[in-house]
Amino acid sequence: MTVDSSESNEIGEDNMLREKVQADSIPTELNSQDSTKEVSESMETKDEWMDILGNGQLKKKVIKEGEDGTRPNKRDICKLKVVCEVNGEIVEEKDDFMIQLGDMEVVQGLDLTISLMDKDEIAEVYVDPRFGYGDQPEEKIPPNSVLKYIVELKEIIFEPIIETLSVSERLKMSNVKRDRGNFWYNRKKMTYAIHCYRRALEYLVSTNQDDQEDSHNGNTILESCMKVKNNLTAALMKTEAYDAALENVEDVLSHQPQNLKALYRKGQILKQKGEYAKAHAIFLEVQKLEPSMTSLQSELVYLEDKIAKEQESEKMLYAKMLGRVNNSKSKKIKVENKYKIAKGILWTLVGGTSTALVGILIHKFVS
Repeated sequence: MTVDSSESNEIGEDNMLREKVQADSIPTELNSQDSTKEVSESMETKDEWMDILGNGQLKKKVIKEGEDGTRPNKRDICKLKVVCEVNGEIVEEKDDFMIQLGDMEVVQGLDLTISLMDKDEIAEVYVDPRFGYGDQPEEKIPPNSVLKYIVELKEIIFEPIIETLSVSERLKMSNVKRDRGNFWYNRKKMTYAIHCYRRALEYLVSTNQDDQEDSHNGNTILESCMKVKNNLTAALMKTEAYDAALENVEDVLSHQPQNLKALYRKGQILKQKGEYAKAHAIFLEVQKLEPSMTSLQSELVYLEDKIAKEQESEKMLYAKMLGRVNNSKSKKIKVENKYKIAKGILWTLVGGTSTALVGILIHKFVS
């Protein structure tokens, strides 16, 4: 079972907007590596690096000052121009790139740095692999790469009030968060994935107006909410937060009782919690809905063995509690132990007697 990666039309439009390059608003000097250096040298420059974390793994140097006192806050929407280099080669270049600060829509190092920039500031940013893409490759970026960014913070927009957004706008925002959650899930960064999924859900709280609009849109709010909760369940399971995962999956099943992903994950959660009989019943239900799922057979065999052992242990426990331990077995064990002891004593006596007789005979013949 994998996280849901389906995308709405709104997501496609949003990606096109974020990827679109408006050449008329981009200084042509930033379009190549060599010219980037020329622009950096011609602009007002500060020689000192800011060591943001104090360990040399995330550093920022101002190339061009921005408006003093205009740093963005968490959840503000920031419009950026970003050029990323790895080993002197440009691997990413985006303009009018929109992110919501604090929502892990860029690598952690860049997200932290943007919060320390002023509007219209241009900065050079050094990001250690730990706060970049780590030991996993990204498109055009090898594992364990140091990232060098030239970032311009072009505009800061306050986060819109969710209740004022239309259903389509909220779905678009939610899908962006969900897709980013899927990105971090696939990179095994579960803390980031969980954050993104929870943010996606904030845009999917239903209202009466939503219910009216949903009647014309195929219950899109509810369906999107169930997809996000299914994905959130998977991420929570990876962190062994089984109680929280069970709460999410139960909510999905309350609206969609035959949701296969939700049922299967519920069975896995119950198994991990040691509730083997309940897990077995859930997997049987999944098997009825999807007989071709071959992995269920091994799950069922495993659970049946666990259930049998639990039942045997319970029988023994109840017997002890009621003083009904099998006395015949215990008596038999005691008799066998007594027999072994007596047999040992007998052989000891026989051996001692034999030794004495041999000694007497030797003494007679020698003397």
